[in-house]
Amino acid sequence: MAEWTKITATGNTADLDGICAVMSMTDNGLMIEDYSDFSLNGMYGELVDDRILEADRTKVRVSVFIPEERHPAEALGAIRDGLAAAGISAAVECSGLDEEDWADSWKKYYHPVHIGRVTIVPAWEDYKPAPDEITVGMDPGMAFGTGDHETTRLCIRLLQDTVHCGDRMLDIGTGSGILSIVGVKLGARSSFACDIDPVAVRVAGENAAREGLSDRISCGVSDLLRGVDTSGGKYTVCTANIVADIIIRMLPDIASCLTEDAPLILSGIVAPRADDVIKKAAECGWTVERRECENEWVGLLLRRTGREGA
Repeated sequence: MAEWTKITATGNTADLDGICAVMSMTDNGLMIEDYSDFSLNGMYGELVDDRILEADRTKVRVSVFIPEERHPAEALGAIRDGLAAAGISAAVECSGLDEEDWADSWKKYYHPVHIGRVTIVPAWEDYKPAPDEITVGMDPGMAFGTGDHETTRLCIRLLQDTVHCGDRMLDIGTGSGILSIVGVKLGARSSFACDIDPVAVRVAGENAAREGLSDRISCGVSDLLRGVDTSGGKYTVCTANIVADIIIRMLPDIASCLTEDAPLILSGIVAPRADDVIKKAAECGWTVERRECENEWVGLLLRRTGREGA
């Protein structure tokens, strides 16, 4: 089995920035193949590889290399989810690990993850919690969210200090359903877990059922806010662990789903894009109450400061 897995997304040249933003969620070391501006100007053509000369100038390839211990299957799921959420049409392929082995190959590296008073435990592992410890059993399958990624940990840290008993939670881009399960175990009355990827929605529902929370966590397919049902009232806490570009697109509309004082927890934001998210949030009437960082990732806790433009 290969020590590294190469994941490559091939899409349209016009989508290069968006593809890079999604791929950078897994690692900032990207390999970009973009020949759209390549020109020989009649010189030294014999020195250029034929593959470059024959390359489709309308297409780009962005690759990231994932070591085995960082769960290639989870990285693949995150990339596919992120591209779908961004509305980017791109073919995703990988080499170095057979696809049929992905769902199981990373399990040997997945162990209990302690995040404050919450511990994420692999569903297949026996674990004895401390008296005041909240445990969440997870089997993410091909969906993103084991608790082992910085963005998930940032959300859980912010969530466990924010959610209150009786809260009605909205979890956008749920992945494996991990944040909804944590929120409900911390006291939320219910959670709606939505994702653009039907596979993620299925996995989230299975994980909720495994934890005995099917009656409190509902899961559904939604392209950002389009499938969010507010007929039962607005939500009192919200999490969105997705990429910065999608968060920025969502910010002008998210308040319509939330009560006036609802906290909004955001992550999936690479550090260089944090200021862009904060600027857009301010334009939409949100202020940063708390900022958490881990490695190259940023988590934000926002609250409404007034109407948009105020």
